[in-house]
Amino acid sequence: MVQPSNYITDLDIIAGRALEKEEENDHFLRFVRGNNDIESDSFAHSLNDKVSAAIDCTTCGNCCRSLVINVTTDEVGKLAEHLQLSESATMEKYIEESQQGNCFINTIPCHFLSDNMCTIYEARFKECRDFPHLHKPGFKDRLSGTLMHYGRCPIIYNVIEEMKLQLGFFDAISG
Repeated sequence: MVQPSNYITDLDIIAGRALEKEEENDHFLRFVRGNNDIESDSFAHSLNDKVSAAIDCTTCGNCCRSLVINVTTDEVGKLAEHLQLSESATMEKYIEESQQGNCFINTIPCHFLSDNMCTIYEARFKECRDFPHLHKPGFKDRLSGTLMHYGRCPIIYNVIEEMKLQLGFFDAISG
């Protein structure tokens, strides 16, 4: 088992290893999806709890610097209230709307990131609260999307690496 002191949090190291491990992660994706004996949700939830407790995501902020943040219309209203602005002023200043009516923060990095901290943390969006989504059901079906963030999120990186060890992935591919 990886101990919390051994978790890798350096974003440069994680990004570099992500490039080195692209093929390995493709094999891991197939390994997890093809193994009906794996209860991937319980592994993911348990490891997420353990890793998230050891890694303070508020010291990183990389997701806020690199992801498009989707926002619901209800959240626009809550943000406007939090910022003490009208909804139209909030939309004009912070939100973009697609032709399909989907809303998202109009800049990357997010407007509300300052010194790796969210300035609207108590009023942050559901998508922000849920990232990296490892606590949700359906891990096996979402693993491909999760691996897209493997090189950007220390929690995802360390959960996936620990999962590879616990599931015997390296033994399976070497034997």
